[in-house]
Amino acid sequence: MDKFLIRNQGPNQDSPYASTADSSQPQTKLRRVEHSLEALPGDPGLRRSIFDYNPNEQDYIRRAYLQKGPCQPANHSFPQTRISGKLRRFNPSWFVTYPSWLEYSVEKDAAYCLYCYLFKPHNEAGGGDSFTTEGFRNWKRRDKLEIHVGGPSSAHNKAREKAENLLKQKQSSQTALSRQSDRSRVEYRTRLYASIESIRYLLRQGLAFRGHDESCEARNQGNFKELLRYLSNNSDEVKSKILKNAPENHKLTSPDIQKDIVRACAMEVSNAILEELGDSCFALLVDESRDVSTKEQMAIVLRYVDKRGRVVERFFGLIHITDTNALTLLAAIEAMLAKHGLSLSHLRGQGYDGASNMRGQFNGLKTLILKQNQSAFYIHCFAHQLQLALVAVAKHHSQIELLFSIVSNISNVVGASAKRRDVLREKHATKILEALQSGEVITGKGLNQELALKRPGDTRWSSHYHALANLTLMYSSIIEVLRIIETSAVAEKRWEALSLLVLMQTFEFVFCVHLMRDILGLTNELSQALQRRDQDIVNAMKLVQL
Repeated sequence: MDKFLIRNQGPNQDSPYASTADSSQPQTKLRRVEHSLEALPGDPGLRRSIFDYNPNEQDYIRRAYLQKGPCQPANHSFPQTRISGKLRRFNPSWFVTYPSWLEYSVEKDAAYCLYCYLFKPHNEAGGGDSFTTEGFRNWKRRDKLEIHVGGPSSAHNKAREKAENLLKQKQSSQTALSRQSDRSRVEYRTRLYASIESIRYLLRQGLAFRGHDESCEARNQGNFKELLRYLSNNSDEVKSKILKNAPENHKLTSPDIQKDIVRACAMEVSNAILEELGDSCFALLVDESRDVSTKEQMAIVLRYVDKRGRVVERFFGLIHITDTNALTLLAAIEAMLAKHGLSLSHLRGQGYDGASNMRGQFNGLKTLILKQNQSAFYIHCFAHQLQLALVAVAKHHSQIELLFSIVSNISNVVGASAKRRDVLREKHATKILEALQSGEVITGKGLNQELALKRPGDTRWSSHYHALANLTLMYSSIIEVLRIIETSAVAEKRWEALSLLVLMQTFEFVFCVHLMRDILGLTNELSQALQRRDQDIVNAMKLVQL
């Protein structure tokens, strides 16, 4: 919590994270700085000059880099370079000797100085540009690092003093709180904890924060404010300090405050994952898809063995990408890994779908990563491969392809309206009740559940099996519904219902349904086994043998 209080600053302070109630900080500036901080590259070799940024934003960017610390990739396989006839490389022990300023660029295989990059003025004598723009690569001359640090009045030490002064400026929330009374401090922390707990709950449940109307007159102000109101109704102490009882400029409920707390939660979760991963190797699971706003998003998941020997998968990030070609995806992955101090040299596995841009033999993402790290083996999801194989086999045989086409048409005709689906459920419930009374079926937990017609899909695992299984159980009820449609629907629907009635009552259709249901039942067991978290390849191969 102290980290959050340091990074978040009060409404009267000059900060991009200040409350929106502070009239001295325009909304446009807040959005611009917020975007800049999110887009900051982690690799020092990819950064542009600090003086290329807007002068009003430079201190915010400097503070963000200082709080994050120097880029020091752990357990990276540093490449060797021939210098004076000998192979030499960057020594990772230098990170221990110079922990506060020494940085390493994976992209350029060069060392940089964080302090000098942030604070060294233009064209200042001393220190050169080797540690700021060009990068230091003469691994033979370790003494150059000491020379760079220099004496008390060196350019490096002047930059270090400026960095310390920036972090010590009287702008942190702790400094502001120390000047307030004890009562104000308690009230602030109460409001802050209430907002944080509400946001943590909404994040865990995956619920939306804001409502359509958040005005005071609205009966429902959205999940966030309604949850705060619920907390206040269950605690008089909280109720006296939040919402209407809080200062108008210090409620800690604005959208910018919500986003700031969400970012703080994301950083803490990422740090917890990195701490759990430690120095271990890991695998990468990647998939991309369009969101509701039609933006292409790439999800990244880390798979590794934790310290207790368990295989875990952790969602690590969501990246917006402009296109889906392999080079763009690789650049986005490398940027995210560098941002968190991870390296592709520790990658031991890749898991993607079967799209050409992912598993292409020549220019796919899999191939590009294998060129950098031959130990990053590619694995295509076995359950996905099984589904693709079943679809390919079904389409290869004309009679089986016709069977699933008829099943899809049955789902379209019978499930075309809510009224027909209700009639189907009533017919099936009546038959189940009659079967229970006659003793044909038994009762028990999970038995005789309400069923519905399912449509077979090429990309939905086991959908073909479940479609045939439900069709078999509801066969007689479907026949009755089709007869009702034949006599009461419009002419077009009557002809469709009549043709389906004729096809469904043929021997070939019934035989194919039972045959494919039994065959797909075996593959369904294999598919379920392949989706288990604790399944291994040896047991899966045994299930393949019928």
